[in-house]
Amino acid sequence: MKNKKVIISIFIVLVILAIAFMIKGATDSGRKYSVETVENVDYFVLQKDGKYGVIDKTANIVVEPSYENVVIPNPSKAVFICYTENKDIKVLNEKNEEILSNYHDVSAIRLKNIESPFMYEKSVLVYREADKYGLIDFSGKKITEAIYEKIDSLGFKEGELLVEQKGKFGVINIKGTNLVQIKYETIIADGYYTEKDKYDKTGYIVGIKTDEGYRYGYLDVDGNGLLETEYNDVARIVDANEDENIYLLASKNGQYGVYKNRTQLINHEYQSIFYNKNVKLFIVEKSKKYGIVDIEGNKLVDIKYSQIDVSGKYLYAKLKDGTVDVLDVKGNKADITSDEARIEVNDGKYIITIQNIDNKTMYGVLDENAKRLIESKYTYMKYLFEDYFIACNIDGKLGIINSKDETKVDFVYDSIQKLRNCNLLQANVTSENKLVIYSEKLEKISENINSELSYEGEYIKVSNQEKNVYIDKTGKITTSKEIYINSTLFPISQDLKWGFEDKDSQIKVECIYDQVTEFNEYGFAGIMKDGKWGVIDNTGKVVIEPTYELKDTGKPDFLGSYYKVTYGYGECYYTNKN
Repeated sequence: MKNKKVIISIFIVLVILAIAFMIKGATDSGRKYSVETVENVDYFVLQKDGKYGVIDKTANIVVEPSYENVVIPNPSKAVFICYTENKDIKVLNEKNEEILSNYHDVSAIRLKNIESPFMYEKSVLVYREADKYGLIDFSGKKITEAIYEKIDSLGFKEGELLVEQKGKFGVINIKGTNLVQIKYETIIADGYYTEKDKYDKTGYIVGIKTDEGYRYGYLDVDGNGLLETEYNDVARIVDANEDENIYLLASKNGQYGVYKNRTQLINHEYQSIFYNKNVKLFIVEKSKKYGIVDIEGNKLVDIKYSQIDVSGKYLYAKLKDGTVDVLDVKGNKADITSDEARIEVNDGKYIITIQNIDNKTMYGVLDENAKRLIESKYTYMKYLFEDYFIACNIDGKLGIINSKDETKVDFVYDSIQKLRNCNLLQANVTSENKLVIYSEKLEKISENINSELSYEGEYIKVSNQEKNVYIDKTGKITTSKEIYINSTLFPISQDLKWGFEDKDSQIKVECIYDQVTEFNEYGFAGIMKDGKWGVIDNTGKVVIEPTYELKDTGKPDFLGSYYKVTYGYGECYYTNKN
């Protein structure tokens, strides 16, 4: 009998545990969401005579421009939110039919603090019912009831929404799942970002209002409370990029401290605390005196310095009498003078030194063992890659040297910079308006006068009145025919005039224009003559003769007879206004 009771008790416990795991699994599943991606942009806002409508990617008018404003939340979907003169809202599809009419005041959610070519939540819409708001998807399926006084973008995190009920705020996701309870006066995303996860690991700084003012706390990305709402201020130390740990700076009664998750690392006894990501140390201040604490909360340097600066891997700590102690990252005195700064580069293989010599700031290079490789004779130096450095000589000209102080690119340039996402270099001679491109082996790839550099997808384009040069990120020169494989016509220059040729190098549009653009993905290119722009299609037919006077727009983008206008924070429309 006793054994039977034990078996029943064990069974009950297992059932409870199973239910708990099922609830947790369901909760975890509800917290996860996927933001819809846009593979193809099929619809665009059209502006004509001050009114707004919609065109498709063939430049056909889908919705006549008769509205005060039009919003296209997801340009791959035929859902157009149109605002009338009477401030009424109509939602139309690609057949100009009204949809979602069983919902009132359907609107898009404008994103905040998010770098994206699209300005709105692409998965959900807001609707109104009796002065309350809820969520629907683009097909009209109801996600939440209309139970919120307000629904807004949280900021930083697409797919998460700030909601309000009875003056309190919480966070839900685009599936309608509660992520943060609706009980706070303020909620902001902490802004934590990594290249790998973007803002996916961002947590929440939450606040409540008390008789003594606002008090703040912190929730992690899963909604777990790390700090109670009892602090005057809370901020995540976003430069401490450790996914497994969260470092928080918090103040209480005007005194700052630091927490690692829920554990206090630094007591609330400082007027300010600054984290330096290069040395992974905290500079702490008390009564205008400074010291150093490491990332585990250990005090490395006493609070005795009037100023502490960080240069490279060294700390320059100034005493009241003006003397400077040079310290390493462990707080020990380093064997270098206070008038020399050292910056480690190439994972510590080289050390750039900065010294004051004869009242001039001079640069040199040491190896990882502090052996002098390059004397301090340059007025500027920057590490490039491998064993190459940009250097500036005493005459103010830039060149490139290696770690043996051998000149690899002559000192004749006014600027040298590495191009983005590759090891190609751009060098300029201002007086000659010369632009030179070097490979990562420092071989000269191209040299052009009066040229402009631009990026065409994964390629670099150098263009002037005579020619376009296309370079891939390995330094190989290619052609527009190899890049724009879906085009049928390609820019060609003859006698300083431009036209178009086909894949067989047969001229199909005479070279009579001062400038042209490549054909965009929709089959339209710009043609410019006498300072005015027009449009041509991919058959060589002129859609509109050069009539548009477009200033300060660079080379414009066209869709049929319309050109693109970007305004505000990245929103755009197409128009034919001259």
